[in-house]
Amino acid sequence: MRDIFSDLSAPTLSDPDPTRRAQIQMKQPLPKRFYKDVSISEIDGEFAVLLDGRPVKTPGKNKLSLPTVRAAELVAAEWQAQETEINPGKMPLTRLANTAIDGIANEVDAVFDDMLKFAGTDLLCYRADDPENLVNRQNEVWDPVVRWAAETLGARFILVAGIMHHEQPVQALSATEAALAEHKEAFRLACLHTMTTLMGSAILATAYAHGRLTAEEAWKAAHVDEDYQIDLWGTDAEAEARRAARWTEFSAAARLFEAITGRC
Repeated sequence: MRDIFSDLSAPTLSDPDPTRRAQIQMKQPLPKRFYKDVSISEIDGEFAVLLDGRPVKTPGKNKLSLPTVRAAELVAAEWQAQETEINPGKMPLTRLANTAIDGIANEVDAVFDDMLKFAGTDLLCYRADDPENLVNRQNEVWDPVVRWAAETLGARFILVAGIMHHEQPVQALSATEAALAEHKEAFRLACLHTMTTLMGSAILATAYAHGRLTAEEAWKAAHVDEDYQIDLWGTDAEAEARRAARWTEFSAAARLFEAITGRC
């Protein structure tokens, strides 16, 4: 089995900026598609992706297998969609699965803690004090989520006007940790950590994980400030491309999370 992702993983897939990854990718020759059939097989209680009957390997030489058949189908569909060449830049679900298997599986506690750190400086807790239109937008979109966290999870966060750091109550952080504990597993963490970092908000990620928000609603809430600036000043092609690339990563994480948790 050709180890496509190992061949292309550095630096192509390692840059944290998806737009930059795509730019690097375009400069490298892509391997030709060498397989005809893509299938799924249950192996040791998981669902492996097979190319011409042989299991796909991750860059870490592990089997590319997922915990549910629906999740495996999504990843298999990416491999099936490759035409004459194999472009890992267009396979966000496969990259996410590789990350879960090769990286997060052995660092679950560290990745979980890193995700929780966002709650200490959460996007939703730092509010504009002007202009009034932006203040109103933030209040309208963010306040219901903050109230939900307080009333449903017992996570009562302190809201601050401006960007000066304010220590959040230990109880709020502990309640967020407890709310996310059921997702302390490699694949779910890969998805939620990706979504958290792209939004800058553990509160929004927690609301999504609990079904309080859809992926689209969480994404929109995370971009209240950006959308306000776009309405005010407009945008450009480069900014739109960056946002589209981030949405591709974000929506892939949401789709995989829902396939793993049975929400789709």
